[in-house]
Amino acid sequence: QLQLVESGGGLVHPGGSLRLSCAASGDILGYYGIGWFRQVPGKEREAVSCVDSNGARTDYADFVKGRFTISRDNAKNTIYLQLNSLEPADTAAYYCAAKAPLCTGNSHLVDYWGQGTQVTVSS
Repeated sequence: QLQLVESGGGLVHPGGSLRLSCAASGDILGYYGIGWFRQVPGKEREAVSCVDSNGARTDYADFVKGRFTISRDNAKNTIYLQLNSLEPADTAAYYCAAKAPLCTGNSHLVDYWGQGTQVTVSS
């Protein structure tokens, strides 16, 4: 029922920045926690960040270390992930994820996924 479309990935040098966008096809305010996961080949998909259904609470993985910011534009049904001070270890495919009614850090409980956008950090 809900379609999620990511954009904004690319190739950056260490220390660079990107802003990822996740556009939802339907209403998300009051219904879904929206978050981001990332995955590298051969490893489990891991949670990065999430914003709750009302935009009142945000959560970040420990490896974020204050470098990333998640936000939502309710009028546009769009979620953003601002990536700053990027490191080579951040290289991964990043996926937008929706879970009703709350955020989840467990990839197996996600209700809807985006197609992914690749972030590559290299010198």
